[in-house]
Parts: sequence; structure tokens; C-alpha cells
Amino acid sequence: MKDYRSIYEEWLSNPYFDEATKEELQRIKDDDNEIKERFYQDLEFGTAGLRGVIGAGINRMNIYVVRKATQGLANYIIKQGGAHKGVAIAYDSRHMSPEFAEEAALTLAANGIKAYKFESLRPTPELSFAVRKLGCIAGLNITASHNPPEYNGYKVYWEDGAQFTPPHDRGVTAEVLAITDISTVKTIKREEAVAADKYEIIGAAVDDAYIAQVKAQVMNQSAIHEMKDELSIVYTPLHGTGNVPARRVLRELGFTKVYVVPEQELPDGDFPTVSYPNPEAEEAFQLGLSLAKEKDADLVLATDPDADRLGVYVKDYKSGEYIPLTGNMSGSLLCEYVLSQRQERGDIPSDGQVVKSIVTTNLVDAVAKSYGCELIEVLTGFKYIGQQILKEEATGYGTYLFGLEESYGCLIGTYARDKDAISATAALCEAAAYYKTKGMSLWDAMIAMYEKYGYYKDAVNSIGLKGIEGQAKIRAIMEAMRSNTPAVFGGYKVLSARDYKADTVKNMETGAVKPTGLPSSDVLYYELEEDAWLCVRPSGTEPKIKFYYGIKGSSMADAEEKSAKLGKALMEMVDQMI
Repeated sequence: MKDYRSIYEEWLSNPYFDEATKEELQRIKDDDNEIKERFYQDLEFGTAGLRGVIGAGINRMNIYVVRKATQGLANYIIKQGGAHKGVAIAYDSRHMSPEFAEEAALTLAANGIKAYKFESLRPTPELSFAVRKLGCIAGLNITASHNPPEYNGYKVYWEDGAQFTPPHDRGVTAEVLAITDISTVKTIKREEAVAADKYEIIGAAVDDAYIAQVKAQVMNQSAIHEMKDELSIVYTPLHGTGNVPARRVLRELGFTKVYVVPEQELPDGDFPTVSYPNPEAEEAFQLGLSLAKEKDADLVLATDPDADRLGVYVKDYKSGEYIPLTGNMSGSLLCEYVLSQRQERGDIPSDGQVVKSIVTTNLVDAVAKSYGCELIEVLTGFKYIGQQILKEEATGYGTYLFGLEESYGCLIGTYARDKDAISATAALCEAAAYYKTKGMSLWDAMIAMYEKYGYYKDAVNSIGLKGIEGQAKIRAIMEAMRSNTPAVFGGYKVLSARDYKADTVKNMETGAVKPTGLPSSDVLYYELEEDAWLCVRPSGTEPKIKFYYGIKGSSMADAEEKSAKLGKALMEMVDQMI
């Protein structure tokens, strides 16, 4: 393995790399630490494929890293005998997204694999849909989701429409790592690719089919019809891909009072109105809430740049205030709505399943149980929810009804295999219309759920630890917790400890150990008494370690107090480790 300085020098001297890249690298010639950060390792695949800061170097996002990743994907596809099926490619509004999509398409074409590239930016869930619709072997999406503007990424999907999972993720990664000379990667000119019928632009036909599937998930069109002129909706795409499809589906469903935040309407890779375009962040809603007050909106919706995550504020009719719903809250609310509507129609199958990630609220467990559905837990990453749908199709057992993860993502239906904020936007507006026919706001519906199931409150604390030293600290924290399971967390007795890396679930009272039943992953999960829990994992997409936790209270105030106490105890423990 070459050291980072020699790789840096190679990029400067090799005629394969363009002059702009070399000029960028020349500017850091006296900064050894920066050179090391860019060249000490290859940018790695995480839970969402590649993701990193845009720039020159093997540990950055650039056309050469994209070509190399695509060459590895092409090699794997050819070995799998799937080259004739082609690959669908989508991209978002970020800097270099169109260029990265084009480079990926041309590398595929150079390897004899047809690329179906969208004519312009499209949401992530439509890419997932397109893979299945076009019968492709794989899909590529150029996006860094909700990361800051300096980031971009590269998500790989397999033929089922979900982000790739074992064995395909390992297979593609091995092929990428086997490429030792980045300058040997294949590419051709666009004209050659078109002439060889290995490059096709797609757009309207896939759009129409996708929107039709989103609309097909509607449970109660009559409620929409009754309230279409009464329900007031504010929506922001946060400078991303959601603007056109979200507005289209709401218009076609019949909603007439939809107001788009003008300052955030158009695509812009700088995301000028927010520090980073995350619908989980309060700042993302400042302009939307201002417009909501002006229009007396019932709800305010924000999709992230690639439109797979949805954030929401709902109006409390009693106080007139707008209240934020976390991803756990909005997901549980939609799960309750979907299952209650199905029950009303007598449409819940005996093998109905609700699927959630292990870091998602226990409230949805209670919802699933209430409607007689099996609750399936999977690892973090919506690709594992997609994998569960594929398992149901392969075995003939299990009917997927709803899937969600705490990070503001859910999926109704199986037309796509990734979280869909366009569909969630439509569903939340439909639910708002339905509850409004009963004189209820979405906040009233949320409170009704708490009264029915208990006041569940969930939270996540993240600690950013960048660079080589940060990665070492993250590993040290994980190992410290792995080797020393405490008897009590924040006043809650630990009932069991799951180590998904070791594939063990240990009963802390009896000492009995059993397997987790899930793939290996660097995740620790502690089941606590009184339906509380804690989960620790390094982020797969950002230089962070994440601490998820949840409690169950008897009232809103009780839940707030218990959550704050557990969070405080947790962070005091972590502070001692750093």
C-alpha cells in the first residue's frame, strides 16, 4: 500500500488527472495534514454508499472517485451476468451532481452497460421506483441527502430497488478495492455511448408512472375531496428535488391551498437559506412557519434535498401554535392512520407486517400490536426495510403494510424500496384532511395516540468527531461500552444487552446469550426496564457517533422529565470517555 504522500504526488504528475484537479492539489502542497486527510484512505462505502466532501483526492468526492466506484460496480454487474439489464441514474441539486451522474453513465457505457439517466434532478424514491420499472440490474443516485453544501455522495441500488445489502454491497466494494490504478478506469465520450445504444435519457414516462403509484396509496379520497378547499398546506423543498413532484401529487389529489416557500423553491446547491438542508433542524422551518402564520396553514412540510425525508410542523387549533413532530412522531402517526383506515375497510391481512429500524420508537410497536400486525425490527438503514419486503416476496409470507425509521423516513406500499417523502407528504395531507373532517388537527390525533398507547418520547444525541483522531475516539467509545455493560443507565435497570457486531443478546439477569438474528453491524442496544431503551452506533454517513434513547411516560410532562434525565446521565457518561 502506497503512503499518502506518494499517492498525492502521483495525482500531481499523472496526465490522467485534469489541470483543475492538479491546481487544487498544488494549493495544499505545504499543508501535510490536509494532504493526509485527502489521501490516507479511499473514501469508504457506508450505510448509504459513498459520501464525502467534494474535492481532489482519494478520500474526497470527485469525478475520478466516482469513475472508480462505477468501474467496480460495472465489474460486479458483469460477473453477476446482469450487464444486459442496464443501470438507472438519478441526481439531486448539489454541486457536481449532474457531472458525477454523467461520469457514472459514461463509465457504465464504456463497460457495455446501458445507462438510463434522468434528464434533470429527481427524488431518491423515484430512482428506487425506476430501477424496478425499467428492469435494471442496479441504480445509482448522486446525492448527499441532508448533509452540508460541501458534501456529495453516491448511493448504489440493486435490482429490487433497495440500496444494496449483503452480498452485493460486499461484492461491489471488493471490486472497487481491487482497482489499484485509478487511471485505468474506463470511460468514453457521450456521443459514442449514444451511438452504441448504451446511454438513454429518461424523464416524463417514469415520472407519470411514479406519481400514479404514489397516488395509488391514498386510503380516503373522499376525505380529501371534502377538505380540499379547507386544508391549508405550506411546503418547502429546501432547494432540492421535491418541488415539482410534491406539488404535482398534491394538485392531482385535489388540494387547492398549497403554498410553497418562495425563497426555498428553486434548486440551489449552496442551500442559501439554511446552514444545512435538514428537515430535522428547526432553522429549516423558519421561512415556512412565517408563511404558515400568514396563510393560517394547518401544517408545514419540508423535504430534504433528495426528497426521501420529511419534516413537519402541525398547528394546534386550541393554542394556535405550530408544533414540530419528530420522525418517530410523524411516522407513528402515519402508521396509525394507515392501519386504522385499513381496519375500517376490513383490509388488514393475517400476515400483515410493520417494519422499523432498531433505533425507532417503541410507540410503533404498540401501534402494530393494536392492529394485530407483526412488528419486524431491522438494522438502521432503509435498505434493510427494503430487504424485508424482498424476503416477504421470496418466501410468500408477510404482507408489508408500513415501514419507518426515526430519521424522518417512511414508505407506504412496495412500489419503491426506499423512504419516500413525496408519498409521505401526500399521506400526511390526506391524514390531516381526514382528521379535519372530525374537527381534529394532526396534533389532536397525536395526543389521542399518546392517550391510547402511552406517552413515548424518543431522542438522539450526536457527537461529531472528525478526521483520523475522531475515528479513533469513536472506536474507543464503542469498545469501552462493548466490554463493560453497566447494570443501570440513568436510573433504569438494564434488562438485556444486544451486540450486533458479536451477534449476541445477553440477558443481564440470567446471563443467557442468544443470537440477534440480524446481520453483523457495529451497534450496541440496551433494553431497559419500563419500556425504555438505549442504542449506540457510529453514523454510516457522517463523522459522528450517535446515541438513541427512548422512554415511556404517563403524561407529556412525565415523559419530558424522564427523557431529560436519561439524556443527561448518558452524556455525563460519554463525557468521561472522550
